[in-house]
Amino acid sequence: MKSYYFKSIILIAALFTNISLHAQVRVVAQQPIIPVLIDKPYNPVLRLNFIKTKGCNAKVSSLKLSIGGDVCCAGNVTLYLADKNGRPNPEYALSASKAAKKTTSIDSPIFLTQDTTTVWVSLTLGKDAKLKHKVKVDCASAIIDGQQVEIEHESELKPLRLGVALRTSYKDNIHTSRIPGIATSKSKTLLAIYDARYELSRDLQGNIDIALNRSLDGGLTWQPTQIILDKKNWGNLPEKFNGISDACILVDECTGTIYVAGLWMHGVLDNNTGKWIDNLSENSTTWNHQWLFKGSQPGTGIKETSQFLITHSTDDGKTWSEPQNITGQTKNAEWWLYAPAPGHGITLKDGTLVFPTQGRDRHGVPFSNITYSKDGGKTWTASNPAYTNTTECMAVELNDGSIMLNMRDNRNKGNTSVNGRRICTTHDMGQTWTEHPTSRKALIEPTCMASLHKHVYSRKKENKSILLFCNPESCNERNHMTLKVSFDDGKTWPSTHKILLDEWDNFGYSCITSVDENTIGVLYESSQAQMVFQQISLKDLLKE
Repeated sequence: MKSYYFKSIILIAALFTNISLHAQVRVVAQQPIIPVLIDKPYNPVLRLNFIKTKGCNAKVSSLKLSIGGDVCCAGNVTLYLADKNGRPNPEYALSASKAAKKTTSIDSPIFLTQDTTTVWVSLTLGKDAKLKHKVKVDCASAIIDGQQVEIEHESELKPLRLGVALRTSYKDNIHTSRIPGIATSKSKTLLAIYDARYELSRDLQGNIDIALNRSLDGGLTWQPTQIILDKKNWGNLPEKFNGISDACILVDECTGTIYVAGLWMHGVLDNNTGKWIDNLSENSTTWNHQWLFKGSQPGTGIKETSQFLITHSTDDGKTWSEPQNITGQTKNAEWWLYAPAPGHGITLKDGTLVFPTQGRDRHGVPFSNITYSKDGGKTWTASNPAYTNTTECMAVELNDGSIMLNMRDNRNKGNTSVNGRRICTTHDMGQTWTEHPTSRKALIEPTCMASLHKHVYSRKKENKSILLFCNPESCNERNHMTLKVSFDDGKTWPSTHKILLDEWDNFGYSCITSVDENTIGVLYESSQAQMVFQQISLKDLLKE
């Protein structure tokens, strides 16, 4: 960081010996809805556009900021210059960090030489910050060329939610952390899983393991990273040819056993022939993806098709078993691929364990379905496909005992006239499926993974449940990460009960869990960190 941007100020100041007394400047404030992260050195919370309407030069000598919400969590305030894309540039501080108070004046000079100068107000949270806190930052006025200028607001400012940056770039020497899953154990421990992509951000094939972090305090702090699925140099191939990805976590609500499924890719299959490539080494650059071309093929062998692995823990996620390969149990030999769908699985009322799953049929066409166990995880069975040309999915048990499968639909790609998640239900463990009335008519998507979760709570001694859905609420772009609620088992998703979590661009994957009866937890790929965890109060969703 270049303190106070001194060099530029010295150069520019020479231009201001005769500041125009007639310069006119509008100041427009705009607030992005993005998470404010604990332990992050800077958090952009307010954008100020200084727009010159008359005159050549102007100088901002003072800004009066107001900080509301849970002021106790606010630590320091700093001003930053925007980069060429209008986002805050942490390399150019325009002021020193100043203790945040309800009313905070920043008196560092800002010289306005461009038609529009964009300045960001950044907040560093204090040690008392908690996940349930909110903070609101506004600019009341500015002193420009000795005159007080009132601030225009592009829209109403709202309190911003706090969060934790669970994963950042190169943390634990991991290049990229992607594909979140989260669940709450019977001991109320939060268990977050993700791809640990050590060398590159891209999907399989690559040096990728499944990693886990545990939280014992509702997500405020997280224990060190554990690697729970790793095939290392299996078969005498380098780790970059033994990647495991797309994990799904499931808590057996009857026994407390925790399962994590992942997809293992051994070696590489030729794009055109589908044949396993021999003589791969650390220096080999051959790459293919299990979802592309002939990257995974019919059969069940490790040199024919990607493998479905499951590991489990009986001690609340502290230690994990050697992985069980259930490819032979579950995969139809004609199918090109059979894999977990990332996110979390569920336990039905009768104790049946259910993973959302996906694959490619005998023609290589994608499908979505479920994989279930009726004997406590000893054996697993794959259902029939719920729909074709669908992929990543998540499941819930509805109040009538049926299973709803919410699916990513490839037909939505580039389609804005008809866009919506594919929804199907089954009453017979996926032997047959019925398309839901809301299918392709609600819950728009930019063709991306999305999360679905059932939350149970009580009011006035009566048990109630809601469905929660999270995804980028856009037909085209992975942005506007939004949490929605349904009070009628997914028949409707009222716009009055949705919460925008992060409006900026991100990878778009998410997973939801119940932290406790009155608190929802969301782990998602964010614009502010590779993975952010946030708590949402049930009262906020219910509008109580």
